[in-house]
Amino acid sequence: MLVTLLILTLSCLQWYHSEMLNISEVLLQPHQGDRVLQPLWNYLLFRHLPLISSPFFPVLLAASCYFICSIPFAALDLLGERVPLFYQYKIQAGRQPTVRMMLKSLMTALYNHIFFVLPAVIMTMCILPTPILPQDAPTLYEVFIDGLAILLLFDTQYYIWHFVHHKHPQLYRWIHSVHHEYMAPFSWSTEHLSPTELMTIGLWSNQDPLILKCHPLTAWCVTVFSIWMSVEDHIGYDLPWSLNHLVPFGLLGGAPAHDMHHQKPNSNYAPFFSHWDRLFGTAVALE
Repeated sequence: MLVTLLILTLSCLQWYHSEMLNISEVLLQPHQGDRVLQPLWNYLLFRHLPLISSPFFPVLLAASCYFICSIPFAALDLLGERVPLFYQYKIQAGRQPTVRMMLKSLMTALYNHIFFVLPAVIMTMCILPTPILPQDAPTLYEVFIDGLAILLLFDTQYYIWHFVHHKHPQLYRWIHSVHHEYMAPFSWSTEHLSPTELMTIGLWSNQDPLILKCHPLTAWCVTVFSIWMSVEDHIGYDLPWSLNHLVPFGLLGGAPAHDMHHQKPNSNYAPFFSHWDRLFGTAVALE
């Protein structure tokens, strides 16, 4: 399953390093700075440069985060009522995902990555030059502001894409309906997507940081954070300590909003934030 994907990716990384990596000697000189993240960045540069320089790294990072973030909630779904402390927050208590449903979603994600994502990365690797990573780490302020900008841009892109695909019957049928196979979402269904939808999301995730000229470390932090948010939106539990409750003023939709979207598909189109749904009248509260 995804473990196979990770092993395949690591093998490709080794080949990429031995055949194509040609980093300038200037990058091998330690850089001293007073930024908080500089020691971490130096460690990544001088200990893991072949890994973080590879076009495969964003795929490996995203797939690993999806896998790691989904496991605890999958276990929670399997335990169900035997863990009343958590089960009391189940949004659709009458709809519990089965092992077969989980495996189907996991295999869908695996299929998409092997037959669509990895070939696209290999083609990109053959066309684009090897990236030269900066010596300076980003400041914490840059990570926060630039990271927020990436999330807001992606949120806007996906809101428009999502709205259009729900309003156009053929687009919905052939592209987006895969994600709506289950009325009650669960953690593994986060990437239960058609290849076209996954590739579109992947394109935005990789190009938005470049468009906004963000530091690679910022982009990687956003990848981890956004996948956590995506999984949390699909867990099917309205946990009181989830991000949509911790962030004030209802700025994040969270699991309640996305769960309602699966129940009422013409609502709550935004993936993370709630402002576009409020502005365009597509916000629907959990009943």
